[in-house]
Amino acid sequence: MGREEDAALVEQCKAGDRKAFQTLVERYQRKVYTIAFGIVRNHDDAMDVTQDAFVKVHRYLPNFKGDSSFYTWLYRIVVNLCIDRKRRATRAAEVDYDDALEHSSDAAAGPTLASTYIESPQKALARKELREQMGVALGKLSDSHRKILVLREVEGMSYEDIAETLGVAKGTVMSRLFHARKNFQKALSRYLR
Repeated sequence: MGREEDAALVEQCKAGDRKAFQTLVERYQRKVYTIAFGIVRNHDDAMDVTQDAFVKVHRYLPNFKGDSSFYTWLYRIVVNLCIDRKRRATRAAEVDYDDALEHSSDAAAGPTLASTYIESPQKALARKELREQMGVALGKLSDSHRKILVLREVEGMSYEDIAETLGVAKGTVMSRLFHARKNFQKALSRYLR
């Protein structure tokens, strides 16, 4: 799935080809969900962001000029939607606190963490505990560190692609990633001892 294929699909979408848009959605929906979950840390919110992102893509695709790759453009839409959602949630939390949110068992679950191959109940429990602790550690990171860690470690993006996506220099990406990994390890250190 290269940039050329995406560019061709975008042009087909602009010409009214619904199948091309469906192909873009199928190609990127899992990545969009993963990024959204990495930022908002809630399954339902990540699903909402995923849906909202593709609604925005459909609405604004005619305005997409192709200065950046489609994925970079889509990523920016997803991040902006996540930031908006977190701001709204913060304002809502200041007004009305819902204790049920703190005890949701779905908060740490996600499709990108730990494989489903389980050899024994002990390993299953250890894997579940590690996944939960990783979620907690990820939640302790700043938004900029969480974003960059998800892009590099989960999405497997290159430094150059991350720099283009975030609109920062490659050196900034390397620095933020170094500090994000350090802070993530620090947050996990108690659990790993």
